Amino acid sequence: MKKADVQIGATYLVKVASNLVPVKITCEHDGGGWEGRSMKTGKTIRIKNAQRLRKRLDDAAPVAAKAKEATKDATDAPDRDTGEPAAKGGVRDCDEAKPMSLLDAAAHLLSLGTGAPMRCKDIVDLAIQRGLWAPRKKGKTPANTLSTAWTMLRNWAA
Repeated sequence: MKKADVQIGATYLVKVASNLVPVKITCEHDGGGWEGRSMKTGKTIRIKNAQRLRKRLDDAAPVAAKAKEATKDATDAPDRDTGEPAAKGGVRDCDEAKPMSLLDAAAHLLSLGTGAPMRCKDIVDLAIQRGLWAPRKKGKTPANTLSTAWTMLRNWAA
């Protein structure tokens, strides 16, 4: 199948490991390819290229019958790691925005151009105040973490 033939919202037979699984394409993935939801397990699957798509299934009522037929040789392994990002966890909605990292929040705040130099502690406080970033863990020194990340990024770019 070719990339141009893939339609969002359509159901395809997708090669996952050694099985053919019916997957409904939900959206395009940021890193290329598509994200889909397995019709059998409900898990999110990332499809990196169109070569994994075998054929388009009719979106009419017989999808469940085709799903059974396509996966009758498959074994049920709900917690198997397929190597795909987000394949093991819950289902992520494509329209749902990911939370901003502290480094991204700092870059956003600095791009606004306040005019005055800012310390890392001030940037962290402003990011929390504006709701751009929230600490997930109870780290005591997010300003030091930001400073280290910024230094590593600067050294990597040089």
